[in-house]
Amino acid sequence: MAIRIPVRVVVLVLVVPVRMVWDALVVAGRFLRDAVLRPVGRALAWLGRAVFVWPLVGLWRYVVVPLAKGVGWLGHVLLVVPAVWLYRWVLTPVGQALAWFFTRVGAVLAAIARGVYAGLAWLGRYLAVVPAVWLYRWVLTPVGHALAWCGRQVARGVGLVVTGVGFVLYWICRVLLVLPVLAVWRWVLAPVGRFLAVVGREVADALGHAWRVAGHLSRAVGRFLGTVLRWTVAEPARWVYRSVLTPVGHAVRDTVLRPLAEAGRGARRAARQALASARLSVRQARADVRRMLFGAPAERRPVDRREPSAAEARTLGSSTTALTKD
Repeated sequence: MAIRIPVRVVVLVLVVPVRMVWDALVVAGRFLRDAVLRPVGRALAWLGRAVFVWPLVGLWRYVVVPLAKGVGWLGHVLLVVPAVWLYRWVLTPVGQALAWFFTRVGAVLAAIARGVYAGLAWLGRYLAVVPAVWLYRWVLTPVGHALAWCGRQVARGVGLVVTGVGFVLYWICRVLLVLPVLAVWRWVLAPVGRFLAVVGREVADALGHAWRVAGHLSRAVGRFLGTVLRWTVAEPARWVYRSVLTPVGHAVRDTVLRPLAEAGRGARRAARQALASARLSVRQARADVRRMLFGAPAERRPVDRREPSAAEARTLGSSTTALTKD
């Protein structure tokens, strides 16, 4: 408690202005992002598509792709077809003939090589392998065993010397270095570290507590400023809109806009009726001129769509049968 309360008081005094400035920057950043950066980004994205993407897509679709298809067809006709014909009718027969020739020559050379290899293997066995085996078995092996025994004895002596020297150096290093370092760590560094750990933990807890308290204070200040802006700007503006602008707008709408709209609709209706009357008069005049020049059209006879009676059906059936027999 003797450390915690002073540390928290000092940290709270230092952190409150920082937290308020941070909250103000956050609010300004969000407003800037929503009101400026996002519309500007959308406009730049649309401009980028209009300036770069759409021309490149049109160039690719209507220039590069047809040109590449034409070049591919030309390359197929000028390169692939002659190359296939050359491979099929020239290179393949020549390759088969060369393969047959080299197969026969290779068989002869392989028979000669097998005979030469057999002779050289026999000579190498009796001139090199047999003497080398004898030399390894009766000379090198005894000499190697003697040298190995001498090496083991020398290594054992050197190991004893190194063990003694290492034991002495171990106790010298332990007495001169390890024990002093261990004492310093146990009686100096460990207590100081524990004290610093306690102080650091208290400072971290104080920072967290002060940051949360500063957040509450900043939120209270923000609400106070919002209330002030609401009662000084928003409420008067809403009262002006509701009590002044809305009645004035309704009056203008009822006295000016609606009569003008009604007059416009009446004029449009009269114009439409006049156009319909003029169209009907022109149609009638055209019909009179056609009647004077070509005469009246023939009257259409109505078609009897009623179903035939039973007697008419029998008469029609007998007529059909007679026509079929004829």
